[in-house]
Amino acid sequence: MFMSTLRSLSIVFAVCALAACGYSPPKPGSTAKDPQSAYAEGKELLDNGSYESAITAYEQLEARFPYGRYAQQAQLDTAYAHYRLNETEATIADCDRFIRLHPSHPNVDYAYYLKGLAYENARSDEWLTFLPQQPLSERDAKSINDAFESFKVISTRFPESRYLEDARQHMQNLLEALAANELNSARYYLQRRAPLAAVNRAQVVVTKYSTSKSLEEALALMVQSYQSLRLETLRNDAERVLRENFPNSRFLAKK
Repeated sequence: MFMSTLRSLSIVFAVCALAACGYSPPKPGSTAKDPQSAYAEGKELLDNGSYESAITAYEQLEARFPYGRYAQQAQLDTAYAHYRLNETEATIADCDRFIRLHPSHPNVDYAYYLKGLAYENARSDEWLTFLPQQPLSERDAKSINDAFESFKVISTRFPESRYLEDARQHMQNLLEALAANELNSARYYLQRRAPLAAVNRAQVVVTKYSTSKSLEEALALMVQSYQSLRLETLRNDAERVLRENFPNSRFLAKK
C-alpha cells in the first residue's frame, strides 16, 4: 500500500515538473483598447528614449491593429527607433518595408530620408559603436553610394519635401566623400608604384566628380602617373587641363 502511494506521488510530481518546464508567464502587453491609445503608449516610450520598449510596443500595436494610419506611423517610428539604436540593417529593412507597403504615403519621403541617414552612418562592425566613426571618405564606398541614391530619390521625386534641402546637402557631402575615396585609392596606387591603377582611379574623379574638391589633386596625380608611364602626350594633356582649371595650383608650383 505504501509503495503504491509512493508511486502515485512520483507520477504527480513528474507531471507537475513537466508542466512547470513548459510554462512561461505571459509577457506584459499593452492594455490599450484602440489603435490611437496603443500608438500613444509607444510614442511616449519613443520620446523618452526607451527605444527597445518603444519597438516592442509598436510591434504589439501592429499585431493587434494591423491596418490604418496608426499602424503605418508605428512602422516609421520603429525604423527611427532602430536608427537611434545604431541598428543599421534593421533601420534599412524597416524603411524598405514601409516604402514597399505604402509607396504613395504622404510620409514616404521620410522613409527614404531615414534610409539615407542609416546608410550614411553605417559601420562595418555595428557592435563597435563605442569607437569614433570613421570619416566618410574612409568608409565603404557602397554604403556611401547607397546613401547618395536614397537622398537622390527625395531630390528627384519629392520637390516639396521638407527634407529636400537637407537631402541635397547630404548628397553634396557624400559626393565629396566618394571623390575623396577614389582619390585616396589613386594616391595609394601611385605610392605603390602602380601608375596605371592610379590613373584609372583619378580618372573616376575627373569624369564622375568633376565638381568636387578632389578634382585638382586628381589631375595632378594623372600628370605624375602618365609621366611614370612615359606617356608624354597624355601627361601634357592632363597638365594643360590642370593649368586651365587651376592656374594657381600648388601642384604646379612644385614643378
